[in-house]
Amino acid sequence: MAKKSMVARERKRQGLYLKFSKQRAALKKIVKSQSSSDEERFDACIKLQRLPRDSSSSRGHNRCKITGRPHGYYRKFGLGRNKLRESVMKGEVPGVTKASW
Repeated sequence: MAKKSMVARERKRQGLYLKFSKQRAALKKIVKSQSSSDEERFDACIKLQRLPRDSSSSRGHNRCKITGRPHGYYRKFGLGRNKLRESVMKGEVPGVTKASW
């Protein structure tokens, strides 16, 4: 089980990302636009820098939905390797079978 503070921190980051995603996208569009003036680009850059760091999508980290484990995470299932194995053995994950050859 992961520390509850780490799981809470990830939830906070996800919330900030959802809150500021539209604003961040609009500012990035201004910065990348060739038609915007240098002043507009500079102002957009300053506003981007003033946004919270954790509102960036790249700051998030995938964690197991059950345990909060950050490593050994399978995107397709949203679980860590340990809990995925347990779920597969119980037959809770459809379409997955134990390999045998």
